[in-house]
Amino acid sequence: MTDAVRRDPEAVSRFVEHFAAQLVEAGVPRMPARVLAALLASDTGALTSAQLGEQLKISPAAVSGAVRYLAQVHLVSREREPGSRRERYRVHSDQWYEALTSRDAVIKRWEEALREGVSSLGPDTPAGRRLAETLDFFEFIERDVAAMMERWRAYRESRYQRPEEARGTGSAS
Repeated sequence: MTDAVRRDPEAVSRFVEHFAAQLVEAGVPRMPARVLAALLASDTGALTSAQLGEQLKISPAAVSGAVRYLAQVHLVSREREPGSRRERYRVHSDQWYEALTSRDAVIKRWEEALREGVSSLGPDTPAGRRLAETLDFFEFIERDVAAMMERWRAYRESRYQRPEEARGTGSAS
């Protein structure tokens, strides 16, 4: 049974647009927000470009751009449909974890740039002190996020792990 058979398409559409609007308010571009919300609302967690275009009433180019963005920030992955050249776009149950942990490399680059800035501007100048405080903030957050993510992994495993996920043979969705 498909999502459309079991659910009111208008209710699904309202959820998708409402959640997408919340993502947009948080800074996610509009089309990627809509595509992500549609994937999250799908039981399979995977839809083709055509399915996304039809559901969201957007062009293939809009789907492609949205998926490119979402893949870049580790919120969706691309996979081939078995026996086909068509791609499906999938959101996984751990997408938020993956997206947040992938930010670690970005934060490390920011920290390095901030260290250089403090050195260049001088640690005793107002700008240097501001950069040093920003650097301290990122280092503080980085320590707490690492500990929090470890607690999340343990919590998730105890609450949501399925046998196929434990073996690595199934896909979480």
